[in-house]
Amino acid sequence: MPDPSLIQKLQNEVEAKRETLIQFLRDICAIPSMDSQIGPVGERVAAEMRQLGFDEVRFDKMGNIFGRVGHGPTVIVYDSHIDTVGIGDPDSWEWDPFVGKIENGVFYARGACDEKGSTPGMIYGIALGRDLGLIDPEQFTMYYFGNMEEWCDGIAPNSFVEVDPQVRPDFVVIGEPTKMQVYRGHKGRWELKITAKGKSVHAAANHLGDNAIYKMLPIIEAISAMEPQLGDHEFLGHGKITVSDMAVKTPSINAVPDECTIFIDRRMTFGETKEQVRAQLEAIVPAEQKDKITIEELFYDDPSYTGFVLPVDKYFPAWAYPEEHPLVVAGQATRQAIGLPDGPTGKWGFSTNGIYWAGKANIPSIGFGPGDELTAHTTEDSVSLDEVVKATEFYALLPRMLSRS
Repeated sequence: MPDPSLIQKLQNEVEAKRETLIQFLRDICAIPSMDSQIGPVGERVAAEMRQLGFDEVRFDKMGNIFGRVGHGPTVIVYDSHIDTVGIGDPDSWEWDPFVGKIENGVFYARGACDEKGSTPGMIYGIALGRDLGLIDPEQFTMYYFGNMEEWCDGIAPNSFVEVDPQVRPDFVVIGEPTKMQVYRGHKGRWELKITAKGKSVHAAANHLGDNAIYKMLPIIEAISAMEPQLGDHEFLGHGKITVSDMAVKTPSINAVPDECTIFIDRRMTFGETKEQVRAQLEAIVPAEQKDKITIEELFYDDPSYTGFVLPVDKYFPAWAYPEEHPLVVAGQATRQAIGLPDGPTGKWGFSTNGIYWAGKANIPSIGFGPGDELTAHTTEDSVSLDEVVKATEFYALLPRMLSRS
């Protein structure tokens, strides 16, 4: 364990910056960043990193912002997405979702939990770790990576490693909310669509047509009953399947629809393969309809706000690391060193950029962040300010603990 006096010095420095950390969080939550539009909030984040003396600060080709400290051989990325989902119906909010409110030590605002809450701690943690000698710039290269994730899971880290800046880290810490626990994995996801073709006629003569919606009804019913048959894993849990959207094509509302498409969100646990998932779906298509019903995986090729395009299929692998992995061990030791109560490691219920870092690129990754994912994407989006401040200690100390694990 590090010298207790050094830990105390770190904690004193963090506490001295408490109001700065909180104001920084409020500043970035006040800047809307939906639908991948992270340019303005990225500029605010960049200004903070420049003020703290980061060695390099710039936007990448996709429009994500990153800052670097150090040039050592061990590369660590702190990943925090700074885009958010939309606010939905403005009337459903009891306060301005961007101004937010503080009540009983909790900050409520869009993105406070998911995931701007980890950004202040990550940036100040890197700077304080450098200033206090906890992060040796000759040993470590530290990156803060503020990116767009709600746009498409994993696409930003994919670009970070393979396009710009073409850096493959040794370790990644994901700042999605973990209730200040160390998380070590989550289920994967595959997005698909099923399309039924029919024949359109005037609704007054519907007996002459072939209603595509009716073709889809038994398939939807079968999907709704499918979950008990899906895979299970002792850590990641049970597979999930949801019909998440539907689109219908019809000449008018007075005609029989000739096409119906449903979209499927399939959460995959360990032991489930793409081939098995497709076979499960093909099995619920009636034999007499197989020439009229198709199953396709979804593909993502939308341009970011900079016009950058990185085509990816919408398959996101499950991932998990064992308790004894050095990064997990270091994370748990860091929690103990900064005085957080003992607790087990955990996993997310939702998906994160870990599907690329760990799932596709096999880069050791853990999660650590303030907040509870249950408030994400809701009008109760919120984070404990004590956790926001305390997380700074974790991010500053982790590299030292990792070098000793």
